[in-house]
Amino acid sequence: MTARTVTLLDVAREAGVSKSTASDALQGSGRVAEATRDRVREVADQLGYRPNSAARRLRRASTGAIGLYLPQTATRLDYYMNLAFGAVERAQEEGLDVVLLGSAAGAHGPLAPRVDGLLVVDPEIGDPAVPALLDAGVPVVTGERYPGPTAVPTAAVVCDNAASLTALLDHVRERGAQAPALLAPEATSSWAQALRTAARTWSAERGVSVTVHTVPFAVTPAEAAEHTRRLLAADPAVDAVICAPDGAAPGVLRAATELGRTIGRDFQLASCVDGVAVRSCDPPLTAIDLRPAEYGRSCAALLCDVLAGRARPDTVRLHDWALEDRSSARPAV
Repeated sequence: MTARTVTLLDVAREAGVSKSTASDALQGSGRVAEATRDRVREVADQLGYRPNSAARRLRRASTGAIGLYLPQTATRLDYYMNLAFGAVERAQEEGLDVVLLGSAAGAHGPLAPRVDGLLVVDPEIGDPAVPALLDAGVPVVTGERYPGPTAVPTAAVVCDNAASLTALLDHVRERGAQAPALLAPEATSSWAQALRTAARTWSAERGVSVTVHTVPFAVTPAEAAEHTRRLLAADPAVDAVICAPDGAAPGVLRAATELGRTIGRDFQLASCVDGVAVRSCDPPLTAIDLRPAEYGRSCAALLCDVLAGRARPDTVRLHDWALEDRSSARPAV
């Protein structure tokens, strides 16, 4: 015998409210007292109520999908793949599908009829797709702020990237580094801008110069190794390298070792982005855990809240990071 499907009316009766109040409480809309909203949601969970997402989309004239746009040069990176999985997982909890958008997004007509909202992660100045995405006519959440001009307010989830780099610089300095260097991409994203500004600020406050060496946004290990050779040839005094891009650290480690540097003894190495490659190095490398899957979830959660009217379209939320201290930045004993 098949169990009867729990309806919205069942939830309303059990919670002692009208059907419209139950609907508003579950969707986060309307003027419903917080205590009532909590009671309705608790009853819905207890009864196993599952909203009819197809019917809900028809009532709202929505597509039931959101778009996800990642930096086109970085889609192969571990960080962005984990972020995408987190966003998909959170969106599915709201009954929404996620459409991964290519670099031609918006080029074949307006996006508004195709998605209910957009997630635009690490938008860069110079990416021709970004302005059209931000002005697509649907709610937009950016992962980090767009540093270029835009007249359209967007919500955002941001990290304190300046604080994370400051923590890494303090970390390597405490372990003996006197001439640190930062491998960072051009300042075309808020992330890269924050790192470069933080390096200058740290230098001024600590009285220790930081060499900033420019590398591609999605630098490969081979490219990172070549840049490291150039860096150390130009300035042999450099005794610590902090890698901004995901995937750069293994290449730096290889080049430094080939040049006779010993990680953790006369050379410190750390990464602004943690990941499998960083953790798999020998020795494992100290890094900033940006918690990409949770970051993706946070971006999708904010977009869901904006779409449901639970958050303003210009809301900004802060995402936490953590310093993962590993053997690479510890002094030899």
